[in-house]
Order: sequence, then C-alpha cells, then structure tokens
Amino acid sequence: MRRRRHISIMGLLVVILLLLSACLPVVNPPGKTVGEPRLEPERFITADGAVLPVRSWLPVDRPIMAVIVALHGFNDRNTAFTYTGAYLNRQGIACYAYDQRGFGAAPGHGLWSGSEAYTNDLTSFVRELRKRHPGIPLYALGESMGGAITIVAMTGSNPPPVDGVILVAPAVWARESMPWYQRWLLAVTSHTLPWLELTGKSLKIKPSDNIEMLRDLGRDPLIIKATRVDAMYGLTNLMDAALAQSARLQLPTLVLYGKNDQVIPKEPTLKMMDKMPETTRKLFYDDGYHMLLRDLQREKPMADIAAWITDHGKPLPYGRETWQ
Repeated sequence: MRRRRHISIMGLLVVILLLLSACLPVVNPPGKTVGEPRLEPERFITADGAVLPVRSWLPVDRPIMAVIVALHGFNDRNTAFTYTGAYLNRQGIACYAYDQRGFGAAPGHGLWSGSEAYTNDLTSFVRELRKRHPGIPLYALGESMGGAITIVAMTGSNPPPVDGVILVAPAVWARESMPWYQRWLLAVTSHTLPWLELTGKSLKIKPSDNIEMLRDLGRDPLIIKATRVDAMYGLTNLMDAALAQSARLQLPTLVLYGKNDQVIPKEPTLKMMDKMPETTRKLFYDDGYHMLLRDLQREKPMADIAAWITDHGKPLPYGRETWQ
C-alpha cells in the first residue's frame, strides 16, 4: 500500500512538472532600438518606437514650481490622474501621465511587457521631462502598480533622475504575503493556461467609495476588465521585487495608504513601510480606499502631496502619520 501511494504521489508530481513546462507566461518585451526617445505634446515615443499616449495638466496662471510624472495602476490608464492633475496645476504643480505598455491605448493591450520595460520607460520619460523643465524639482508619483514600478526603477541600475518619490497605495503584495494556495494556483495556471482571462467580479472588492467614477471606468473600453493570468504573474514578480527593494529607496519619499484598501492588504504595506528609511513620510487615511486620488475624499491626499512637495518636513494637513 505504501509503495502504491509513493508511486501515485510521484506520478502526480511528474504530471504537475509536465504541465508547468507545457506553456510559459507570455511577455511582450520592447523591440529593437530604432531611435532616441522623444516627448511630444500628446505622446511619448520610446527608443523602440512604441507610442505611449500622454496627458498633461499644466499651470496657466502661475509659474511651475514642481513637476510630477504619474504612473497609473494595473489595468488602468493615464486618465487615472484627471482629478489629481486638475488639482495640482492649481497649486502650480505640472502633472504628466502616460499609458504604460499593455494598458490604455498603448501597444500590446492586455499583455505584460516585463518589469525592465516599465522601469526603463519611466527613466526615459523623466529624462525627457528634465529637458522640457530644466531646473524645476521633479517627482515620480506611482499609484498601485505604478508605485511598484517606481520603487523598482529607483532602486535599480538605471534610476530616473527625480528629486523625490510619492507612492499611493503601492502594489507590494508579494508572494511571501500570499496564502500558499494562491501562490500555487498562480504558478500552475500561468504555466498551463497563460492566456486565460479572469475578471475578479466574484471577489466583491470595493476599490473606491466614488461609485460614479467606478461606473465611468466600467464604460471605458480602454480599461481592462478581464486580465490574462500571465499578466497577473508578471505583476506578482514586480511586487516581489518592489517589496524586497523598498529598503533601498533613499530619496525623499511620501507614502499614502487608505485604511479601507481592499486591493493591497495592510500587512505587506506595513511591512514595506517598516523596511523604508526613517525619513520616509507615511500617511494613513481613515476614510480612504485603494483609489485614494479618486475617492470622494481625494482632495485630502492631494493637499498632503502638494504640501509635502512644498516642504518635505512640515506637518501635513490631513493624513495620520501613525497606524491607529
């Protein structure tokens, strides 16, 4: 009986290994270099010729005191910062946001391009902004997946030349914080059914209390509603790296997190914060959800961001600096 059980277990392991080797997650990497990156009024042309749509919100009645490049989250697009850009430009802060590869109107819709592609695009975009706004303080703002990209970019070998970092509900839900069955399911499905698309509707997650905004996202054809499993796998790899490398983020940093966030759990978020330098400013919002900058109380974190840019060390008006 024991021998039969041993053979059965070995057979099951062989089947699993064969399944895992049957198909690999698809990555849609950049192509060969065809020219220098360039920033045009409504699009960013990358070194491999990819066209990334750009939106910008610029002060018109006052000098620009600072510039923000904003990175959207997973399955989102540059319109994520419509509220933020409109608010910040009234404070004299210019805001730029682009559709990242695989999202919005950028090429490869629905496909994951790899962490290196996303971080290199950020660095190239920031360098072009430096040319457009010389001598003006420049910050990288990353929301959710954009926050993870920002962390990995800033702590990698080709960091963007920014003066500080703003992380809004950064995606740091790494594998070490996931239950074993979730890790196992992701590993198996990404290597057997990488093309499988999932919606997550059954999870009943509430990303924001701004219901009208969520309805608008549901009507937007460029917002991805069904996600490929291999894109989830790529995102998880990115989150692993972001959590592991967060301790190396040395520039002035502001982190914002809503206590009602149902997308990125508090445990990995607090773990990331514990890893970060003591100079990192950490703000918590009792009535905030994952989409802090689109919630009904969005002007609170926006005001904190503007105040922090003005003076990194002064008291900020709204967010709590301790978890309570």
